[in-house]
Amino acid sequence: MTRSVAILGTRGYPSYYGGFETLVRRLAPYLVSRGWDVTVYGRKGSTTDDDPNRDLQVKATTTVGIESKSLSTLSYGLTSTLNAAACNPDVALVMNVANGFWLPALKARGIPTVVNVDGIEWERDKWGKRAKQVFYGGARLTAKYATRLVMDSTEIERRWVREFRRSGDFIPYGGELVQSMGPVEGLTPGEYVLLVARFVPENTVPEFIAAAEVLSRDHDVVIVGSSGYGGVLDRAVEQLVERSSRIRWLGHVSNDSTLFALWQNAGAYFHGHSVGGTNPALVQAMACGAPIVARDTVYNREVLQDSGLFVQPNPNEIAAACTRLLNSPNLRLDISQRSSARAQQHYSWDSVCSEYEKSLLGAIAGRTAGRTRGYAN
Repeated sequence: MTRSVAILGTRGYPSYYGGFETLVRRLAPYLVSRGWDVTVYGRKGSTTDDDPNRDLQVKATTTVGIESKSLSTLSYGLTSTLNAAACNPDVALVMNVANGFWLPALKARGIPTVVNVDGIEWERDKWGKRAKQVFYGGARLTAKYATRLVMDSTEIERRWVREFRRSGDFIPYGGELVQSMGPVEGLTPGEYVLLVARFVPENTVPEFIAAAEVLSRDHDVVIVGSSGYGGVLDRAVEQLVERSSRIRWLGHVSNDSTLFALWQNAGAYFHGHSVGGTNPALVQAMACGAPIVARDTVYNREVLQDSGLFVQPNPNEIAAACTRLLNSPNLRLDISQRSSARAQQHYSWDSVCSEYEKSLLGAIAGRTAGRTRGYAN
């Protein structure tokens, strides 16, 4: 029997914007191959419709919304929820607790929901007081109305049990194992430091900028990312590039092959994300065998364990750890092999997609049981 699922809360399919979109590019075709009818809701202009890897059996639907930092998630979440409620799929997969405000509409239609709660958004520095309140309110409604929850980190699950008394299914992100790739033009393998991050303070970008100034005296530094809206950190990186010819800022890179090559050939990759759970970029960097220097957090330690170096968010520590890897080929190789092996064992896309399907089927089973007892779940 064909099952139907609506996927809400991302920029669409196929999109290369962030972690949710990477997951959907993997999960949607997987579910189709398993006999599901899959509809992914997104935003106009946010997808790569001519992507040669696009699965044409995945239905991509765009809705309207307000394009702004504070209102885009809520507005697109509302319109996609209303559309999905009218279509009445067997189950909805919802990304981001901000969409918790719209879960009652799905519940009223008897549509079970699986919600990926993401990180602890209400603690992120990039959000103002009102936005943090919105995320926390959405989390409370998610805890109340979601049929099932997905957490990509055991530490995130502990937070939810403590604060909202809800546990969930632990499903991390996956990483794609890649063959040996040549370096990006103009870069020498093992001789540059790499940062891949959205430009927000909680990703330790300000501290890395200061460290890059020191590192660039003797080494190349490559920076991938931006704020997406322009701002102080974008201007700081622009000024950094103007002062040093050894610093390259590539902006947002949507080509996976380029990103994989950058990670695979880096002498040191700095991962400064401090909030959230299992970060998709970290898992993919591991799968590429990047020698990793990570900000010391419970989340990064959970993912990396002994396959990386850990530092405090201090420019001097970041620069010292990256320099240590650049100057120590044996240590660099050891960490590279450890990270690749750990990604292969614990963070494969096949296992991730399989676990999502189990969670979706579990939510549907609950709906069926509810109908048998005479009420909608």
